[in-house]
Amino acid sequence: MKKYFQFDELGTTYKKEFLAGLTTFLAMAYILFVNPATLGLVGMKDLPEGVVGMDPGAVFTATAIAAAIGSLFMGIIAKYPVVLAPGVGLSAFFAYTVVLGYGIPWQTALSGVLVSGVFFILLTLTGLREKIINSIPANLKTAVGVGIGFFIAFIGLKSAGIIVADPTTFVKIGDLGQPTVLLAIFGIVVSIVLLTLNIQGGIFYGLILTAVVGMVTGLIDHPKGITDVVGGVPSLAPTFGQAFFHFGDIFTVDMLIVILTFLFVDFFDTAGTLVAVASQAGLMKDNKLPRAGRALFADSSATVVGAVVGTSTTTSYIESTAGVAAGGRSGFTAVVAAGLFLISLFFSPLLAVITPQVTAPALVIVGILMSSQLKNIDWDKFEVAVPAFFTIVAMPLTYSIATGIAMGFIFYPITMILKGRAKEINPIMYLLFVIFILYFIFLT
Repeated sequence: MKKYFQFDELGTTYKKEFLAGLTTFLAMAYILFVNPATLGLVGMKDLPEGVVGMDPGAVFTATAIAAAIGSLFMGIIAKYPVVLAPGVGLSAFFAYTVVLGYGIPWQTALSGVLVSGVFFILLTLTGLREKIINSIPANLKTAVGVGIGFFIAFIGLKSAGIIVADPTTFVKIGDLGQPTVLLAIFGIVVSIVLLTLNIQGGIFYGLILTAVVGMVTGLIDHPKGITDVVGGVPSLAPTFGQAFFHFGDIFTVDMLIVILTFLFVDFFDTAGTLVAVASQAGLMKDNKLPRAGRALFADSSATVVGAVVGTSTTTSYIESTAGVAAGGRSGFTAVVAAGLFLISLFFSPLLAVITPQVTAPALVIVGILMSSQLKNIDWDKFEVAVPAFFTIVAMPLTYSIATGIAMGFIFYPITMILKGRAKEINPIMYLLFVIFILYFIFLT
């Protein structure tokens, strides 16, 4: 085992790798509760007729299984200390744009996730993935990540009741005196304090502390026995295999945009995370990522597995850097985290105490972390600032990640051509320009 994971070469030990795996798991364990709430549309009132969320119990199990298998693939095949799980931004896109916004059944959306995962594998094996990534300018890639961060934070503030609808101004501040809103505010504050103090797993600990305060104050029903904490694994029956039964429904312009968005966001989430983790761990060689093909294959395969069991796109997590900071250097870190995700399957009863007010702080904090990349956009160049601005601002204002991407990708070639920089535009960007023009013509 030590030889396979190159412990001696990397200067690591079983103890370091275990602590690193535990650290990464704690840093991202919040997804076990946030993902079921998001895909289940928990706390969403007055859903449109025919729109239903996924079964939270089944999603909990699917999330843990997808995270465990994806992390095992990454650890064993690619030998990187990178842990995977369903992505928060892609879960939000799945639930709030595809299901709630477009009115597409979640079963069909899962088919879209499965198809995007298969395409991801093919693009990785053929080497086309790198060409597509390189065709999109860095500023737009960054803007997409920032926009998703704003969108996720907006969803968190809305589910907490801190921001509410208003017929005159569209949105306004909520009733901050309501006990449930105060509970969410407490969660946001305590999470900010923990992360400011550089406490690893601060988001997860903030979630747990918020739930405890909710139970102590009577706002959340507390567990009445051990069976309310540890119990059987929720059945996958409501979601397992549903992605296979709705392939006939994906041949629409709506679903083409959905699949492209799944692909696009996962592309850059994965690439950015792998480079960040490998750089921090000192694994980069000549500014290149060793075994990049294996890492990308592991990531895309995890998306396919996740779609089959019943969850949105599975992707590499930037929280893996927490494990690297704790000493993780090999794929054994990911293997340890995978084992912990499997153990977590038996703690599904805790879903009952993880209310929208408890998960809202995690969404807000993730939004803050994602939006920190604003500084990397070249705002001094107007032809760059325009598409970046529309990409970012359109996501929360239109409640759609896809619309934000579409607006940015339409404005980019226009402003670049007018600035006399047409030669810098990759031909693929012109193709995307046409696709997104059609998106607005036929879907809005």
